[in-house]
Amino acid sequence: MMIALVLGATGATGKDLLNLLLEDKQYERVEIFVRRKINIEHPKLIIHIINFEAPDQWKDLVKGDVLYSCLGTTLKVAGSKEAQWKIDYDYQYNFAKYAKENGVRNYVLISAAFASSKSSMFYSKMKGQLEEAVKKLNFAKIIIFNPPVLIRDNSDRPMEKTSVKMIRFLNNIGLFRSHAPMHTIDLAKAMIFCNQNLKDGVYNISASSIFNYAKEY
Repeated sequence: MMIALVLGATGATGKDLLNLLLEDKQYERVEIFVRRKINIEHPKLIIHIINFEAPDQWKDLVKGDVLYSCLGTTLKVAGSKEAQWKIDYDYQYNFAKYAKENGVRNYVLISAAFASSKSSMFYSKMKGQLEEAVKKLNFAKIIIFNPPVLIRDNSDRPMEKTSVKMIRFLNNIGLFRSHAPMHTIDLAKAMIFCNQNLKDGVYNISASSIFNYAKEY
């Protein structure tokens, strides 16, 4: 029986992941870290309401078997590149660092399809730098997911909806089929399956592999 820690449980993928974890018999407890109270109750669920800017108040709570890191925002929502960097990079890296210090064995991260520390694009470069940083923490198992455009139920992101439609059009004419849009529930299934079944090591999971692992769940 495992203890799962979830960062970003209020996001689209995080919600799907949380629901799956709560119903998974391999997990005896699921602890989530959020900024405000959420309306969900379950006998296996522990909710930690925290101030991300005050790690001394919560860093000792980051203890378990696996940390699932699903945190992320958009530039529009964040308001600036600096604010987005704080959420997408600083908060996630700090959690990973404290998890490793507290003996958490496995780390699972949602990154981006074209993440690269050498990218000229801010978002891709930020995600690539985070990948490189967390790999240096030397968890026994590090699984990084590089998903395509995600299909989120009731999405309020116009650019995301446009991207899904565009990629689907290209898929229909035989282009970019390896980056077909993916439902968040499939990503969540793959995250759990890979943590439970892959051997120790460092993995970057591409879009096509995510679809395959989701089917295995």
